[in-house]
Amino acid sequence: MKPQYFLLLLFGSSMYWMYLLYKPFLLTFLIAALLAISTAKVQAYFTILTKSRLLGAIINTFLLAVLFFVPLGYFLTNLTLELNHLDPTIISKAIHTIKAFLIQPPQYLAFIKPYVGDIVSHIQLNNMASRALSLAGAVGVYSAGFLKNTFLIIIFYFFAQYYGEAIVKFTKKIIKFSDNESGLIIYELSSVMSTVFYSILATAILEGALFGIAVSYLGYNGLLYGIMYGFTSLIPVVGGVVMWLPFALYELSLGHTNEAVFISVYSIIIISVIADTFIKPIIIKEINTRLIRSNVELNELIIFFAIIAGLASFGFWGMILGPAITSFFLALIKLIEVKSNGIIE
Repeated sequence: MKPQYFLLLLFGSSMYWMYLLYKPFLLTFLIAALLAISTAKVQAYFTILTKSRLLGAIINTFLLAVLFFVPLGYFLTNLTLELNHLDPTIISKAIHTIKAFLIQPPQYLAFIKPYVGDIVSHIQLNNMASRALSLAGAVGVYSAGFLKNTFLIIIFYFFAQYYGEAIVKFTKKIIKFSDNESGLIIYELSSVMSTVFYSILATAILEGALFGIAVSYLGYNGLLYGIMYGFTSLIPVVGGVVMWLPFALYELSLGHTNEAVFISVYSIIIISVIADTFIKPIIIKEINTRLIRSNVELNELIIFFAIIAGLASFGFWGMILGPAITSFFLALIKLIEVKSNGIIE
């Protein structure tokens, strides 16, 4: 056997065993790498500022943990504690009150009665209460696993930041792409991922803060529910409805009609219309202009469907994976087109 064939056999065997060894962490590695790509320019800024790649990676990792993962951990921990201390009688009472309200709505909402009559008649209070309690237990188990994966992502993110440049150079050398070819793919992927990532942060911070202020006025934990709203606002189509509608229904079940109307109107007009429709695009445009400085033209509809597909296929992290997979595919198509036209030699 020729030495090179033996070497290839050894390499293939080692790759197989490496895959078996690190299979549970592959998705975590991928998320950390994509986050590193998204924040590459911030990493470069801190590296130049501190004149140390190590310090730049440490500062960038700390900022990511503070801005993204610490709020997420706080949200999941407190949500688990709240659900574990949930009183079943409160759930039953709330469902009963809402059911009675829908059966006999006020005069100004009488038009909904024909539409909700059949639905309400099939509501089983005991079943809904038991399902809510079982859901609480499931959330607790999911939160523990999610926090563990989050911690690993932070660790891998640091190493991706610190060794990222060396990994890119090694990869370019192995696949034998020219600087123009590899640069096209990296630039396209980095620009899209940066825009998606900073858009996620801008949306979560802006809308979460607005909702937190509103519910703190009603006597709730504004920090906790603001963080919860921030993350739910990232879900396409339904978004913040997942948060403000249960709040409005709960206030309605307590007989607080004014509070229910306030949280509904505030969420629709102030957050959904003014903040999401008018203010958020301005913030994202400023981020793209001043921080990313990219001239890549993004089709918002493609990114929108990429996020939906990602969430459906991969869960929470799909909002990162969906746009990454889509942008990488489009970058490859562009590279093939450019090569076929003979522009890149």
